[in-house]
Amino acid sequence: MRIGELAKRTGTTTRALRFYEDQGLLAARRAANGYREYDEDDLQLVTEILKLQTVGLSLDETRPFVECLRSGHETGDSCPSSIEMYRRKLAEADAVLARLGAIRAELAGKLAEALARQDPGCAPDPCVVPERL
Repeated sequence: MRIGELAKRTGTTTRALRFYEDQGLLAARRAANGYREYDEDDLQLVTEILKLQTVGLSLDETRPFVECLRSGHETGDSCPSSIEMYRRKLAEADAVLARLGAIRAELAGKLAEALARQDPGCAPDPCVVPERL
């Protein structure tokens, strides 16, 4: 298939596919007329890249998954390097969640302090510190 069809089938753009090629993630073959040619394996690679990006991996972080597919594995996460990338990204997500939890706790405390300083006659509903924002 040509680049336009691959872009259409994966829901991306030809520009993105050329960028993937420039980054070494996608290898186009050239037809006699110079057009880029792709096959079903390329479709799987691009689909894998796009799925991984939707869950927060950068383009560079998709490399272990692409290499895993290229080495003949049925899925991109069948290799130790892919598993390690999942672990690294989960650790990053856990760190972000912990930071957000700390920020939330600090904001809730500040809200409680601010409400405590308000006029004692304030209506009960606005004076309640919400458990969840």
